[in-house]
Order: sequence, then structure tokens, then C-alpha cells
Amino acid sequence: MIAFVNSILSYLLLFVIMAAIAGTGIFVGIVMRKKKNLSQAAEQETEEPQQ
Repeated sequence: MIAFVNSILSYLLLFVIMAAIAGTGIFVGIVMRKKKNLSQAAEQETEEPQQ
């Protein structure tokens, strides 16, 4: 019985670690994309007055 509980807790800990890594990756990806969008918007603003 104790081995069964240990197994469940082990998998639960593994799930929490993997979810934290995935969450961190998603957060970093969103932050990087927002920076890229701001950079592109600033670049377009400098190009528009040439018309």
C-alpha cells in the first residue's frame, strides 16, 4: 500500500515539475512576442512618414 502511495506521489511531483516548465516556456514566449511586436510597430512608425 505504501509503495502505491509513493508511486502516485512520485508521478504527481513529476507532473507539477513538467507543468511548471511548460508554464515558464509559455510565459517567456508571450513576453518575447510582445517585445517583437513593439519593435515591429516602432519600425513601421519610422517608415510611414516617407509616403
